[in-house]
Amino acid sequence: MLLERGIVVSYETIRRWGKRHGPGYVRRIRRKAPSKDDVWHLDEVVVRINGKKCWLWRAVDQNGYVLDEIVQTRRNTKAARRLLIRLLKKQGCSPRRIVTDKLKSYSAARRQVMPNVEHRSHKGLNNRAKNSHLPFRKRERMRQGFRSIASLQRFVSVFSAVRNLFVPNRSIRSADQIRNHRLNAMAEWKAVAAQII
Repeated sequence: MLLERGIVVSYETIRRWGKRHGPGYVRRIRRKAPSKDDVWHLDEVVVRINGKKCWLWRAVDQNGYVLDEIVQTRRNTKAARRLLIRLLKKQGCSPRRIVTDKLKSYSAARRQVMPNVEHRSHKGLNNRAKNSHLPFRKRERMRQGFRSIASLQRFVSVFSAVRNLFVPNRSIRSADQIRNHRLNAMAEWKAVAAQII
């Protein structure tokens, strides 16, 4: 797009620009209002950084909207607890129910952090969270991996916020509604970009 307009830049320039301005975009992009009737789907996926295993923990709501992501080096109760505490702070209220796979760490963390919330642990119920990893995996292959945990955390926070804005909700079905959603998203993006530049 830049080349079409006569602007020649390197990949490194774009990376630095994203690192510098990405968090500002994320703060300004409209977020979905949290609700007590939300259902959180939690999942973790392994990411290799320089041959070391790291875990990307992700929370998705019932509509496929990514609520939060956190990169951690462990896959235990302490890591699950950290994700739940961070989600509660960010959302401001607890959900009606959480859905996880069969990892026992979620049950232990939920009992410590939010014991009143219903918990369903079943492999097939958690497909919404599993499917939310697919766009990340595609982008990871395009980038040929990540160099550090910090760069991965920065990337996923910006990537998910921008993707939440542009990808239509599951309930939106018709072509007209999808087109209107994309037009609204572009208008919001232009407003956010005008504030930063």
